[in-house]
Amino acid sequence: MIWSRPVKVVTQVKLVPTPVQAAALKHTLRTVNEAACWVSDVAFERGVPREYELRRHTYAELRERGLGAQVAQHVIKKVRDAYTSLHANLRAGNLGKKGSKRRVKAESKPIAFRPQAAHPYDDRCLSWQYDAQTVSIWTMTGRLKGVRFACSPNALKQLIAYRKGESDLVERDGVFYLVATCEVPEAETGEPDAFIGVDLGIVNIATTSTGHRAAGRNLNRYRKRQLALRAKLQKKGTKSAKRLLRKQRRKESRRAKDINHCVSKTIVTEAERTGRGISLEELTGIRERVRLRKPQRVALHSWAFAQLADFIVYKARRAGVAVVFVDPAYSSKECAECGHVDRLNRISQALFTCRGCGVVAHADRNASRVLASRGQNAWDAGRTSHVPATSPVRLMAKTRQITSQPVRL
Repeated sequence: MIWSRPVKVVTQVKLVPTPVQAAALKHTLRTVNEAACWVSDVAFERGVPREYELRRHTYAELRERGLGAQVAQHVIKKVRDAYTSLHANLRAGNLGKKGSKRRVKAESKPIAFRPQAAHPYDDRCLSWQYDAQTVSIWTMTGRLKGVRFACSPNALKQLIAYRKGESDLVERDGVFYLVATCEVPEAETGEPDAFIGVDLGIVNIATTSTGHRAAGRNLNRYRKRQLALRAKLQKKGTKSAKRLLRKQRRKESRRAKDINHCVSKTIVTEAERTGRGISLEELTGIRERVRLRKPQRVALHSWAFAQLADFIVYKARRAGVAVVFVDPAYSSKECAECGHVDRLNRISQALFTCRGCGVVAHADRNASRVLASRGQNAWDAGRTSHVPATSPVRLMAKTRQITSQPVRL
C-alpha cells in the first residue's frame, strides 16, 4: 500500500545578516505587513471579494508603495488566505457560537497583521545557494545577496533534496528565520502485524499497549512554576520584570514541543521495529466537551495532545508505519481482557479493576490495550482514518510545523 501524497515537513533556518542587511529585512517585513493591513481593510469594506477582484482594487496602489509585482501578488494572496481561514473557523465553530463575544470581535473588524508576521517568498524573490549557505532575497531597498543562514547538517541535506514551493520570512525577537516546506518522499506502508494503542493524557503524556509510559510529572511541575513566575512578574510590573517576561515568552511551548518530539519518536520507532501500526485517540473537540473546575482548566488547555498526534502521524508516514484514529469513548472504563464496561471499573486515575473478570491493571495501560484492539478492528474493516485538522495558526504563516492530509493510512 502506498501513501497518496508525500510527507510535507517544514525546515527552519536562522538567517545571520549583517547590520545593514538586518535593517533592510526589518524594513521590508514592516512595509509588506502594513500593506497587508491596508489590503485587509479594503477587503473588509468590500465584503471580502474573490482574489481576482481584490487584486483589481489594490494592485496598483501596492505597486505605487514600492512593492515589486510578485511581492504585491503575495500580499493580496496572503490577505485572502487569512480571510478564508477565518471563515473556515467561523463555520467550524472554533470562535464560539453566534453572538458570543469572541465571534463578534472576530467578525466586526478587519484582520490585522503584526509588523513581524511571516511573509511568503517564491523562487522569483528568493534563491538559495546551498554550497555557500547563503540566500539572495528581495527587499524594499533592493536585492540582498550573500545573506548567510545557519542550520543543522541534516536540515541542509533535506533542503537540498526536497525543498519545494514558497519559503516564509519571519522575525522573532529580533532574529530572522526562513521557513521552507520540504516534500519528503512517502514510504511504502505494508500490512501491520498488530497495532500499538496509545492512550494520551495529562498525568501520563502517552501510555502504549507495549508498556512504555511517558510521565508528564516534570512537564506539569514546570508549567506550574512558569505560571506562578508569570503571575509574579506581571504583578511586579517593573522594567526588569517585563524584560524577563519577554525572555520567558514561548519557553514553555518550546519545552512541550521538544518532549512531544521525543515521545513521538519513541512510539514510531517501536512500531517500525516490531512491524506494527499505531492506534490513536480521536480527541478533536475535547476541550469543548469537557466541563472542569477552574484550577483544572489550565492543565486541560495546556495539554498539547493535537501536536503530539501530528508528530506521530508525520513521523509514521516517513517510516511507513500505518496509523488509524479510533473513537476513545469508554476506553477508560472498558476491560481489555473481557470487554466489560462499567463506570466503577476505574477505581482511581491510575487503578483499573474489572467488575466482570477481576483483572487489576494500570488504568492507562488498560485503555491503551483497548485502543490497540479498536485500531486492529478498524484496520480489518477497511475504514478510512482521518487525521485531525490542524489549526491555521500552526501552519506556514505562523512558522508552519506539520501538514497532515486526510488520507487512508
